[in-house]
Amino acid sequence: QVQLVESGGGSVQAGGSLRLSCVVSGYTYDGGYCLAWFRQGPRKEREGVAVIDNDGITTYADSVKGRFTISQANAWNTVYLQMNSLKPADTAMYYCAAGPAGGRAGWLLHKDKYDYWGRGTQVTVSS
Repeated sequence: QVQLVESGGGSVQAGGSLRLSCVVSGYTYDGGYCLAWFRQGPRKEREGVAVIDNDGITTYADSVKGRFTISQANAWNTVYLQMNSLKPADTAMYYCAAGPAGGRAGWLLHKDKYDYWGRGTQVTVSS
Protein backbone atom coordinates (compact mmCIF):
# COMPACT_ATOMS: atom_id res chain seq x y z
CA GLN A 1 0.00 0.00 0.00
CA VAL A 2 1.42 3.33 -1.07
CA GLN A 3 1.47 6.06 1.54
CA LEU A 4 2.67 9.64 1.42
CA VAL A 5 2.51 11.70 4.61
CA GLU A 6 3.34 15.39 4.60
CA SER A 7 4.38 17.56 7.53
CA GLY A 8 6.03 20.88 8.26
CA GLY A 9 3.36 23.34 7.21
CA GLY A 10 2.44 26.33 9.30
CA SER A 11 2.00 30.09 9.41
CA VAL A 12 4.86 32.45 8.63
CA GLN A 13 5.33 36.09 7.73
CA ALA A 14 6.36 37.18 4.27
CA GLY A 15 10.08 36.71 3.76
CA GLY A 16 10.21 33.76 6.12
CA SER A 17 11.06 30.11 5.51
CA LEU A 18 9.51 26.70 6.01
CA ARG A 19 10.64 23.18 5.24
CA LEU A 20 8.06 20.61 4.25
CA SER A 21 8.70 16.88 4.59
CA CYS A 22 7.01 13.92 2.96
CA VAL A 23 7.58 10.34 4.07
CA VAL A 24 6.94 7.93 1.22
CA SER A 25 6.44 4.19 1.45
CA GLY A 26 5.14 1.24 -0.51
CA TYR A 27 5.57 2.41 -4.11
CA THR A 28 7.64 0.83 -6.88
CA TYR A 29 8.13 1.95 -10.48
CA ASP A 30 10.25 -0.34 -12.60
CA GLY A 31 11.20 2.37 -15.07
CA GLY A 32 12.07 5.07 -12.54
CA TYR A 33 9.94 7.52 -10.63
CA CYS A 34 9.34 11.11 -9.69
CA LEU A 35 8.45 12.64 -6.37
CA ALA A 36 6.78 16.02 -6.53
CA TRP A 37 5.26 18.84 -4.55
CA PHE A 38 2.02 20.45 -5.67
CA ARG A 39 -0.07 23.19 -4.10
CA GLN A 40 -3.64 24.34 -4.27
CA GLY A 41 -4.68 27.75 -3.08
CA PRO A 42 -8.25 28.88 -2.35
CA ARG A 43 -10.39 28.72 -5.52
CA LYS A 44 -7.35 27.73 -7.60
CA GLU A 45 -6.31 24.69 -9.61
CA ARG A 46 -3.73 22.33 -8.16
CA GLU A 47 -0.37 23.35 -9.60
CA GLY A 48 3.03 21.68 -9.71
CA VAL A 49 5.75 23.35 -7.65
CA ALA A 50 8.82 21.10 -7.81
CA VAL A 51 9.79 17.62 -8.96
CA ILE A 52 12.77 15.36 -8.35
CA ASP A 53 13.35 12.12 -10.23
CA ASN A 54 15.30 9.04 -9.20
CA ASP A 55 18.41 10.42 -10.98
CA GLY A 56 18.22 13.51 -8.79
CA ILE A 57 17.18 15.81 -11.62
CA THR A 58 14.94 18.64 -10.44
CA THR A 59 12.30 20.75 -12.14
CA TYR A 60 10.64 23.86 -10.72
CA ALA A 61 7.68 26.06 -11.54
CA ASP A 62 8.80 29.52 -12.65
CA SER A 63 7.00 31.09 -9.70
CA VAL A 64 9.28 29.37 -7.18
CA LYS A 65 12.64 29.17 -8.97
CA GLY A 66 15.43 30.52 -6.82
CA ARG A 67 13.28 30.38 -3.66
CA PHE A 68 12.27 26.71 -3.26
CA THR A 69 14.50 23.63 -3.25
CA ILE A 70 13.36 20.02 -3.52
CA SER A 71 15.59 17.26 -2.18
CA GLN A 72 15.43 13.68 -0.99
CA ALA A 73 16.93 11.66 1.84
CA ASN A 74 16.81 8.28 3.51
CA ALA A 75 17.13 6.28 0.28
CA TRP A 76 14.22 8.15 -1.27
CA ASN A 77 11.91 7.51 1.62
CA THR A 78 11.70 11.20 2.40
CA VAL A 79 11.35 14.19 0.10
CA TYR A 80 11.73 17.77 1.31
CA LEU A 81 10.68 21.15 0.04
CA GLN A 82 12.74 24.01 1.46
CA MET A 83 10.82 27.23 0.94
CA ASN A 84 12.59 30.56 1.40
CA SER A 85 11.55 34.17 0.79
CA LEU A 86 7.92 33.16 1.16
CA LYS A 87 5.22 35.41 -0.24
CA PRO A 88 1.49 35.66 0.52
CA ALA A 89 0.91 34.20 -2.96
CA ASP A 90 2.55 30.98 -1.72
CA THR A 91 -0.36 30.40 0.68
CA ALA A 92 -1.88 27.03 -0.19
CA MET A 93 -2.34 23.43 0.79
CA TYR A 94 0.83 21.62 -0.24
CA TYR A 95 0.67 18.02 -1.43
CA CYS A 96 3.33 15.38 -2.00
CA ALA A 97 2.88 13.07 -5.00
CA ALA A 98 4.57 10.03 -6.59
CA GLY A 99 4.49 8.94 -10.21
CA PRO A 100 6.52 7.34 -13.02
CA ALA A 101 9.63 9.03 -14.40
CA GLY A 102 9.83 10.70 -17.77
CA GLY A 103 8.41 13.67 -19.58
CA ARG A 104 9.20 17.29 -20.22
CA ALA A 105 8.81 20.04 -17.67
CA GLY A 106 5.20 20.79 -18.52
CA TRP A 107 4.17 17.17 -18.01
CA LEU A 108 6.38 16.70 -14.92
CA LEU A 109 4.48 19.52 -13.23
CA HIS A 110 1.04 18.32 -14.30
CA LYS A 111 -1.14 16.69 -11.67
CA ASP A 112 -2.41 13.99 -14.06
CA LYS A 113 1.08 12.46 -14.22
CA TYR A 114 0.92 11.34 -10.59
CA ASP A 115 -0.73 8.23 -9.23
CA TYR A 116 -0.35 8.67 -5.48
CA TRP A 117 -0.99 11.65 -3.25
CA GLY A 118 -0.68 12.63 0.37
CA ARG A 119 -3.39 14.46 2.31
CA GLY A 120 -1.55 17.77 2.33
CA THR A 121 -0.11 20.27 4.77
CA GLN A 122 -1.27 23.89 5.00
CA VAL A 123 1.12 26.80 4.44
CA THR A 124 -0.08 30.30 5.26
CA VAL A 125 2.06 33.36 4.55
CA SER A 126 0.95 36.70 5.97
CA SER A 127 2.03 40.11 4.73
